[in-house]
Amino acid sequence: MSHTASQIGTGAAAQGVRRFIAADVGGTHARLAVVSAPAGAPLKVEQFRKYACAEYPSLAAILHDFLAAAGGRIDEVALACAGYAVAGRLINSNLPWPVSIDEMRAELGLRRLALVNDFEAVAYGVPGIDRSGTVLLSGPAEAPAAGPVLVVGPGTGLGAAVRIPAPGCTVVLPTEAGQTGFAPGTDLEIEILRLLRRSAGHVPVEQLLSGPGLVNLYGALCQLRGAAPVLRAPAAISDAAVNGRDDLARESLEVFCGLLGGVVGDFVLLYRAQAGVYLAGGILPQIQSFLLRSSFKARFLDKGQMRPVLERVPVRLIDHGQIGVIGAAGWYLDGTTGSGAGERAGGH
Repeated sequence: MSHTASQIGTGAAAQGVRRFIAADVGGTHARLAVVSAPAGAPLKVEQFRKYACAEYPSLAAILHDFLAAAGGRIDEVALACAGYAVAGRLINSNLPWPVSIDEMRAELGLRRLALVNDFEAVAYGVPGIDRSGTVLLSGPAEAPAAGPVLVVGPGTGLGAAVRIPAPGCTVVLPTEAGQTGFAPGTDLEIEILRLLRRSAGHVPVEQLLSGPGLVNLYGALCQLRGAAPVLRAPAAISDAAVNGRDDLARESLEVFCGLLGGVVGDFVLLYRAQAGVYLAGGILPQIQSFLLRSSFKARFLDKGQMRPVLERVPVRLIDHGQIGVIGAAGWYLDGTTGSGAGERAGGH
């Protein structure tokens, strides 16, 4: 299967309008859009479409399908995706298929395929968020001080990036925060860690704070309680917890929310993100009511003498299905891509 994209039409270029594909690819879903960027005007997201990754044999197949449906002549793609690009190949354990950047560029006939970390893209998209569409989980409505902004969220993995203001520009720092070691904060979490360490010496925090992590938590609690697990998928566990149908599912989700609060508090202190936190990812909007009643806020603030610092940090939950696409487009238009852009990536 192949599809050749031609050069962008000279008519659009003459009018100062750029059209390209912006994509946000995770382990479960890929979100793609045609982005139109008129000179001196805000970008426009067109023909947005969401794909289930498991239904396609490759990322190239998804891009091929979208390019064919988009019409026109488009040969530039800004791709937000978790992982590292090493020697033209994307290294990521959460994607359902291997990705070769160079092979995909050649197969699709693209002039440019630029890669950015997925949560770096979300951080680029944060300034465009309408706060009226967010939920304040902790802290004041407005940050009392300027400084770095943390974007973090559980999905197929745990992603995080930091937006850092600098004179005349903004720097976005992608991180490998999801790979940091799980540090238990309660006696129950200590027991969970002991259980998980039986099969692996290193237990990264995303092994618990992600969709698969929720399944791991549920399985660990079933084992500790001497019960047989009956739920197999993250959505089934969260749904049973939110609706009160399964006590172990509810306990698992409570541990998940409390642990998330503790980890986010640690990240705020680590990066000194005093200007605020945005929680993203596909899981949290689905459990919003549960999260608000959980121990998330108490664990976020439970940092000893640093509690007064954390009380001043706004923590907001965002639910914006297009933020990764918008962020990837903003990153691309900012001119941060270059001749080696296809190798530029980092992430969980």
